[in-house]
Amino acid sequence: MTMTDAIHSTTDLRTDRKRLWQALMEMAKIGATPKGGVNRQAFTELDRQSRDLFIEWCRAEGCTIRIDAIGNIFARREGQESGSQAVMTGSHLDSQPTGGKFDGVYGVLAGLEVIRTLNQHEIRTRAPIEVVAWSNEEGCRFSPCMMGSGAFTGQLALEEMLARTDDKGISAGEALEKIGYRGTDSVSPNHIKAFFECHIEQGPVLEDTGNAVGVVVGALGQKWFDLTLTGLEAHAGPTPMALRRDAMLGAAEITQEVNRIANAYQPHGRGTVGVMQLHPGSRNVIPGQVRMTIDLRHFDSDTLEKMSRELHQVVDNTSHRHGLTAELVPSADFAPEYFADPCVSAIRRAAERLKCSHMDIVSGAGHDAIFMGRVTRAGMIFVPCENGISHNEIENAAPGDLHDGCNVLLHAMLEQAGVDEE
Repeated sequence: MTMTDAIHSTTDLRTDRKRLWQALMEMAKIGATPKGGVNRQAFTELDRQSRDLFIEWCRAEGCTIRIDAIGNIFARREGQESGSQAVMTGSHLDSQPTGGKFDGVYGVLAGLEVIRTLNQHEIRTRAPIEVVAWSNEEGCRFSPCMMGSGAFTGQLALEEMLARTDDKGISAGEALEKIGYRGTDSVSPNHIKAFFECHIEQGPVLEDTGNAVGVVVGALGQKWFDLTLTGLEAHAGPTPMALRRDAMLGAAEITQEVNRIANAYQPHGRGTVGVMQLHPGSRNVIPGQVRMTIDLRHFDSDTLEKMSRELHQVVDNTSHRHGLTAELVPSADFAPEYFADPCVSAIRRAAERLKCSHMDIVSGAGHDAIFMGRVTRAGMIFVPCENGISHNEIENAAPGDLHDGCNVLLHAMLEQAGVDEE
């Protein structure tokens, strides 16, 4: 009896847990770090090696390959209706300098495993299936993040992205040329019926609640700011406390207020001061200037705007009280993303059909699916990661959880792509 004979309907279909894990571990050898993570930054030689391996695997499954001008790789498995819009899945292969071996790459290789499973059981979908590896999702070498999907969807200007430089002055376009991945193929978002992205959660909620799958209903909106507070540096000994213009004191109070604002708008409020630079940075000199970053997030646009207004008021009040001047400059503004019900419902139905414990969840991080959701219907599947740790070499995920997420992806895509059951 063949494997095809053993499958009576696609309801019985499952991906291969061992094969998925082996692919992840093989890819993790490229750019492997001593602590078990990967360093595979965008458009480097190691990124090229990971791209080459992905393409090799896809071609072995009979996929056609297209590469666009920003280096996105599209692997296509034709359907019965070749002119139909494709059902697409994917994520990214690049990593942080001290990244984990599941962030991004899981979504790419889960898509490959879907194709391998369909080929293994000789199942032909009506619509084509595509797997994409987006370029420079992390944004650590070339800013901004999600560059590939942003350029693909028209949310970011292609030529401007290609002109962005790293800290050595090398442009993204030059780096793509060097690794041989500045493509010329034309791929349009108009040819995509639906997009799914599998990803580790990068947070602790699924593990904490004991759920195997997160049905992602959307992503938090984000407002980023660069704040410069300027006071007066002076000798720490002779200058009385009441006569100081201490920029660090203002920064400390604003940091507390950022956290107060976020806590006031739960469960989705987030507030973070991630960078703080003091001038002149001497132990016996009162700081005369502080440069800091502020990151506000929420799932509701109106609430995020309210949080932003409160921040502006806090900065004004604090700087006035301490005799400081303040320059608060917006550096990023992403509206909340609400994923399309057909995709969200397909993921939820797949989890229920497969008897995977699941919950609705909101993504606190940015993902390529957010840009894709602006040009087609999109959805995301989260699986737990150990202790919620990501962007870290010790990032870990259980093979069973990765397999569950891949099976949910398979069945959600089948629902959207269509299969003629005999």
